[in-house]
Amino acid sequence: MTRDDVRDPEDREAGDEIPVGTDADEVQDAGEVVAEATESADEEALVDAGLPRQGARPAKDGGVRRPERRASLSHRLYNGEAGLDVVGHSRLIYKVTAVVVLLCIASMVFRGFNFGIDFAGGNSFRLPGTSEQLVEVREAAEGTGAEVASAQIVGGNTILLRTEQLDTDAERAVTDAVAAAAGVDPSDVSEEAVSAEWGNDITDQALIALAVFLVAVIAFLALRFEPKMAVGAIAALVHDIVLTAGVYSLIGFEVTPSTVIGFLTILGFSLYDTVVVFDKVDENTKDLERSARMTWSEAANLAVNQTLMRSINTSVIALLPVAGLLFVGAGLLGVGTLKDLALVLFVGLAAGAYSSIFLATPIVADLKEREPEVRALRRRVQARRSSALRTGGVRTAAPTNSTSARSLCVPT
Repeated sequence: MTRDDVRDPEDREAGDEIPVGTDADEVQDAGEVVAEATESADEEALVDAGLPRQGARPAKDGGVRRPERRASLSHRLYNGEAGLDVVGHSRLIYKVTAVVVLLCIASMVFRGFNFGIDFAGGNSFRLPGTSEQLVEVREAAEGTGAEVASAQIVGGNTILLRTEQLDTDAERAVTDAVAAAAGVDPSDVSEEAVSAEWGNDITDQALIALAVFLVAVIAFLALRFEPKMAVGAIAALVHDIVLTAGVYSLIGFEVTPSTVIGFLTILGFSLYDTVVVFDKVDENTKDLERSARMTWSEAANLAVNQTLMRSINTSVIALLPVAGLLFVGAGLLGVGTLKDLALVLFVGLAAGAYSSIFLATPIVADLKEREPEVRALRRRVQARRSSALRTGGVRTAAPTNSTSARSLCVPT
């Protein structure tokens, strides 16, 4: 070791250079590094990181005065700073829902459904033609005494005519009449007879599929969450089915196999949205008995608000293309084959969004509030809040002297 190695840095001469690559040139002032990083950072990034803006004046308590930033609606909903008291207004929700469901049931009972040829049975006729010839072809078929259920253009240049069940002579008469009205040869008319038994088979298969689906849903929710959540989900699904079927009955759209497919589709969507809410409810209510920070119903209501924006966004995104099918495809373009599927999807998706937010969770909360453990939790929460209010009232009382002031500020 030389003398230069043991000399103090302050004893070095000003002209001495530090050799590059040694440990000495790696030594940096920590304050300079922080200052450089702070100067290069964006002011908004500093605020988000909890650091003061450059040139910000300190507050009275020695801290830094920071501008108030208004949180977004989704953030306030998630933190419980804003939201809907869905569980608290469950009685009103039940009443409104019951009125709508009863109207739908009354329509199904007294008005009935407009079953298509696949369910009611009948004959169909396809022939070349344009939209200008549609009225003439229909009138020609009705002129033979046949009852025409529907007449529409499919594929742009084909007329599809559906009638009631016809015998052989009546079928031949309709074929000749529509061919003459369209100006084509009778051999160009494609005839098809559908028996009502085939439609009954479709109905039976759909009911079996629905039963299997409901059993699978109950088993999954009972195992993944708890049986009471399975009850709430099934109640929401029944609501969606009844409401969609009631709207179909009121409007009078034809019930086709596409309608059955749409029914099964909306059940899956409604269940998905409900499971998302239930998963958040399960997360909020876990270990709730230990902390007693809120009641079970309050935790469930918070979960509904935390997932509210997600449910709304998901439903809107799903409804937009379906609305295009219903209003543009079936309404403006006159594509009748789309309206059967589009209507059931549109009504079902809207009903599913409503039931998953406003119906499923309140039902579960009302069932849970009947349990002794949940009732005991509610009493503990109320007692804790009452104690906090009394303590807060004492602390805010004006002290008479310095001794009493110090005693009131002692935490309990």
